[in-house]
Amino acid sequence: MSDQTYTPPTVWKWEQPSGGQFASINRPISGATHEAPLKVGKHPLQLYSLATPNGVKVTIMLEELLALGHKGAEYDAYLIKISEGDQFGSGFVSANPNSKIPAMVDQSVQPPLRIFESGSILLYLAEKFDAFLPSELSARTEVMNWLFWQMGSAPFLGGGFGHFYAYAPEKFEYPIDRYTMEVKRQLDVLDKQLAENTYIAGDEYTIADMAIWPWYGALVLGRLYNAAEFLDVESYTHVMRWAKQINERPAVKRGRKVNRNWGAPEDQLPERHDASDLDALGQ
Repeated sequence: MSDQTYTPPTVWKWEQPSGGQFASINRPISGATHEAPLKVGKHPLQLYSLATPNGVKVTIMLEELLALGHKGAEYDAYLIKISEGDQFGSGFVSANPNSKIPAMVDQSVQPPLRIFESGSILLYLAEKFDAFLPSELSARTEVMNWLFWQMGSAPFLGGGFGHFYAYAPEKFEYPIDRYTMEVKRQLDVLDKQLAENTYIAGDEYTIADMAIWPWYGALVLGRLYNAAEFLDVESYTHVMRWAKQINERPAVKRGRKVNRNWGAPEDQLPERHDASDLDALGQ
């Protein structure tokens, strides 16, 4: 434990950047900082995102819908560079007043409909196309249980563990230990669920898997925070089995590449406007 202590002031004031990798875009107020209208492409669905775990949820869902033959799920995907503050442009704020990716606009309805928060987008698309969400009450409820589990749990993985383990300007034992315990508890929850089920909510692949895999699947596959060994992910054998199984789905492989502007060239597609854009990668 560190001997350093901090006495909070009576009233907190924002006086200087907090430090860390994202200090330049962290601020305690909402709203636009500059004028920047959103681009609009030719397809029914317009996505404004980045291939972080929350962004990947939606591109996987869209590619899965297209793989099923839902032509109405064709989409344009525009890159939002969060490290440069694109999420604070006026157009993006109009699509998501919370200034977080992903945001989507459905141009197939009038007036066009904005959808923000990744879980809300997954549910919207599942209901719109009647796919990856069971209609029977008990099965649907179980999917929703796990969808909301992910929405409530991932902030501990991302904003908690990920921040203090990978992004904070200094490493401190207490917060790393605190969030490591919670992430390992969450992995144990998933491991026990997957010991008795092929997929997260049962025998069917659903939006629950699409929500959870980009976070926890990426974590155990060694793609998130470089923390796989630290967390002893190999001990979660059922999560590993499920993560590898989802990883082999063609639509998942395609969805991971959309709105990505880092990594191997064949894995990067910053903007997507046609299926052929993905087909051409690596050729």
